[in-house]
Amino acid sequence: MSNNDRSPELRFNGYAEDWKERKLSEILQERQNKTADFKENPLYSLTIEDGVTPKTERYERSFLVQKEDSIFKIVHPNEFVTNPMNFRFGSFGYNKAGFNVSVSGYYDVFSIDDDQCSSFWYSYFKTAKSLKKFDNVATGSLIEKRRVKFSTLKDMKFLEPPTMGEKKKIAQYLENLDDLISLQCSKLEKLKSMKISCLQKMFPQNDDSVPEIRFNGFTTEWRKRTLGSCFEERLESMPDGELLSVTISSGIKRSADLDRHDNSNSDKSKYKKVCVGDIAYNSMRMWQGASGFSPYEGIVSPAYTVVKPNEGMDSLFFAYMFKKKNITHLFEINSQGLTSDTWNLKYPAFSKIVVRVPDDIKEQRKIAGFLQNLDEMIMYAEQELELTKRMKKGCLQKMFL
Repeated sequence: MSNNDRSPELRFNGYAEDWKERKLSEILQERQNKTADFKENPLYSLTIEDGVTPKTERYERSFLVQKEDSIFKIVHPNEFVTNPMNFRFGSFGYNKAGFNVSVSGYYDVFSIDDDQCSSFWYSYFKTAKSLKKFDNVATGSLIEKRRVKFSTLKDMKFLEPPTMGEKKKIAQYLENLDDLISLQCSKLEKLKSMKISCLQKMFPQNDDSVPEIRFNGFTTEWRKRTLGSCFEERLESMPDGELLSVTISSGIKRSADLDRHDNSNSDKSKYKKVCVGDIAYNSMRMWQGASGFSPYEGIVSPAYTVVKPNEGMDSLFFAYMFKKKNITHLFEINSQGLTSDTWNLKYPAFSKIVVRVPDDIKEQRKIAGFLQNLDEMIMYAEQELELTKRMKKGCLQKMFL
């Protein structure tokens, strides 16, 4: 019968034997080899999230990394690299590039008794329980400079599967999850880049009268209009309405749905009413993009400005327009105040700002609908990525001891 203390909660079928205890000195062996010139091999670094990764281009400039007394260590394929200062936070990894790389001489390099185990131990060391063990043995007089030295590391004991087959299955499963996370991150970044490009190309640039990209059937020039001709200020109060918040990244949200401390006044008699389809913005942060289309009815602080669309104006279209850099720049230069801490854009100044708008509300709605669909795709991609990350976190908790 398996001992629960020596058998993880989640295992592959066919494996039931207890895990065996081993010292890390039996698994990792410290190496001292160094090279005086990193150019012999590509220069790599360590990150907490991704382990051993190529240095970015800006770090590869010779005046930043190459000094006469610089020492770099060679890391062979599958060997471990650790940052002793940040080891307890997860700053370690193994060389999975398939060729020799160079790393800072400050890092520690370890060979491993079996190359097939590198991925297994990398995942094992990333578990919350392992990181806590590393934190407990870290030494140093200052908290922020506590190190995990090999002299301490080598005496630590870990339980491992009794067979190489189980190690490989665990390692491969987690590698597959990492590959999936990488693909999902790439997909998300492409969608975000696509949205940035669409915001640039689906609205006129500079003094252009038409955008670079348009939907079929729309050919007329966009007309210059003041925002005051597109929106009226809503000045109604509604003290008992649902409290709404205006965010820079996500537009208008119910305050109850946000993980924020409620610092609103108990007396909400002067709080402004917001109707579905209105645009509300933070008067002091409009130039930073703190505005949004409201899908809800509710109330906002009297420090905010609420505008309602005039006939022929689609407020969702404007909500996207208001996030563009050239438009937020207009909000910035029209804000009033001596310093950025006191800049504010009240409705009178807002109403005088001139933008280009298509006369046909159908074109406005087409653009808004397309961008809204992109936002939904981005949201689903973010949720998908978060779900996979949670799945990996759960596996790290249940597939190791």
